[in-house]
Amino acid sequence: MPDASPTPNRGWSRTWSAVTTWVDPLVVMIVAVFVLGLLAPASGSFAGVLDHVTTGAVVLLFFLYGARMATGEVWDGLKNWRLQGGMLASTYLLFPLLGLAVQLLPSSVLPDDLQTGLLYLSLLPSTIQSSVVFTSLARGNVAGAITGATASNVLGIVLTPLLVGVLMSRAGGPVGGSAGATLLQLLLPFVLGQVAQPFIGRWVRSKKWLTKITDRGTILLVAYGSVSEAAISGVWDGLTASVIVKLVVVCLVLLTLMLLATWHGGRLLRLDRADRIALLMCGSKKSLATGLPMASVLFGPVAAAGVALPVIVFHQLQLAACAVIARRLAATDPEDEPARV
Repeated sequence: MPDASPTPNRGWSRTWSAVTTWVDPLVVMIVAVFVLGLLAPASGSFAGVLDHVTTGAVVLLFFLYGARMATGEVWDGLKNWRLQGGMLASTYLLFPLLGLAVQLLPSSVLPDDLQTGLLYLSLLPSTIQSSVVFTSLARGNVAGAITGATASNVLGIVLTPLLVGVLMSRAGGPVGGSAGATLLQLLLPFVLGQVAQPFIGRWVRSKKWLTKITDRGTILLVAYGSVSEAAISGVWDGLTASVIVKLVVVCLVLLTLMLLATWHGGRLLRLDRADRIALLMCGSKKSLATGLPMASVLFGPVAAAGVALPVIVFHQLQLAACAVIARRLAATDPEDEPARV
């Protein structure tokens, strides 16, 4: 009679399965990277190397997205006006309205400079990398996410400084390098991937581990780099624990409202599940990579440090929250099929 007792390997397997049911490994890694960035931030030559490695990871990620995606689905993503319109309305209409609502809070709840930072946060374009990554992880419409998030960023080069000038009574100037970085690091690799797709597309689609590693690796690199930059620049200095807790709570409220609005708004727009996931992941996020460089141009050094903190805090919260949401959406996919890629 075979031994009915579980072997040690089976015991560890069951324990790990139980843990990952309630604790997302990606969230654990993001928290670990956040702590590492605070305790041991990248500096000097290492920071330069990290920046180049992160840029390379982003370029590779978008090349692979282009290589594995059928060109027809890219055009379908662009023609999906309800999805694209929903993303732009969420990013540049609904979110700014919430940012203005935050300004009604008394300064005893949140200091004025942090309220200003939250308004600035609400005017930023959607992030591209993590929006697309989490859409992919959740088995959503990746083509729609790429086209929507990219359009948001390209338009944001003009719209964000314009909205800052109108809503924050500040003159916005051109943000040097942002458009070039968007084109060279995101659009060009994607286009090159599309060119290579007829030759290597089938191979890339068969190697799911490859995109899984690049997805998660890129998120962790971006998270560590952003926290390191904040720690070295002194953004965290001079803040009390109570102020930080209040800022985190307000950011969580904003994020929750946007997640609910985009998910249920997708239903009102009669989007299918894959499109609703893309709207959820793109319409609820804000770009740290665009926000910090813009702040250094649109504001003075002191004001830039103040507006940067809410952007950094919201960035970390959106990564952690969407990692959990993406995993649960993938686990509850009724058709149990890969995302539209």
